[in-house]
Amino acid sequence: MTIKDIAKACGVSVSTVSRVLNNRPDVSEPVRRKVLDAVEASGYIPNDSARDLVRSRSDALGVVVRGSGNLFFSAVLKTVAREIDRAGYTMVLRYIGEDDDEVKTGAFLEREKKLRGLLFLGGRFDYTPAELATIGVPYVCCSYTNCFGSLAEEDYCSVSIDDQLTAYRAVERLIELGHRRIAVLAPSLDDRSISELRYKGACAALWDHGIEPDPELIEVTGGCFDMPDTYEGMCRILNRGADFTAVFAFSDTTAIAAMKALEEHGRRVPEDCSVIAIDGIAVSEYVSPTLTTMVQPAEEMGREGVRILVDSIEKGQRGCHVVLPTRLRPGGSVRPASK
Repeated sequence: MTIKDIAKACGVSVSTVSRVLNNRPDVSEPVRRKVLDAVEASGYIPNDSARDLVRSRSDALGVVVRGSGNLFFSAVLKTVAREIDRAGYTMVLRYIGEDDDEVKTGAFLEREKKLRGLLFLGGRFDYTPAELATIGVPYVCCSYTNCFGSLAEEDYCSVSIDDQLTAYRAVERLIELGHRRIAVLAPSLDDRSISELRYKGACAALWDHGIEPDPELIEVTGGCFDMPDTYEGMCRILNRGADFTAVFAFSDTTAIAAMKALEEHGRRVPEDCSVIAIDGIAVSEYVSPTLTTMVQPAEEMGREGVRILVDSIEKGQRGCHVVLPTRLRPGGSVRPASK
């Protein structure tokens, strides 16, 4: 579909569509909304301007970050920016919301900024080849992989941790310390993404050690890693009088929210309840007690993501998938279960 088709569908002139796409103020809000809805429905991806159509390809690499409040991504991004500069490229950064389409954003940036490559920091785990066909430059999925999708491994690159194994090890650590009644705080159980993988890992650890997962101790807190939702979920478990001695939270920030709820309900951490999580963000070292967590290697993830992307651009590398190890960072939030 062309800009003329968009104009015809909306009953406006081509110049009006152009003014909307360039965010000009001289368009009424109803018309602006109508044009943007048509663009969204059609999948049309505009160029920035006629000048961009003839501009030579730049040295820019696009970085699309899902969620501006993700503290782990902030740590990764610091390394990404440094490594892009060291490689002789410039970074074009774009944040998107949790529910926004990173592929469409990346395709738009590619054409608007004449990008050489794209790094997606956070994204869906279930892409199809048709969806990624809109991307015309090398790209890397950073912090995740396409395990629920249908992309051939040789058609994309990724750097990630093994989320299922990491969750398994976190819960296994609690079991090793004698905990058998373990509450699980999960944003979702079947999102075909990170939550589903971590939930599967937690359940596998329980089953492998002869513990049947108790539905009373599994609390779905919402669609994303949200602290208020997790706090409310922890409160629901406590208010229904569930019997547990430990909590597995899917991220450091949600673990901190759970610790607040435990404290407000008179449950001391770790004396009355142990808490473990996944991430290893800096702030979790400064809560009291220090959070015990499985650390994702943020710096190495950022460095590998840029290395893979640059190799894809300069050497034609394809199908590179790096799985980074995590490590347990002991803290004060976990102790052996009481006999």
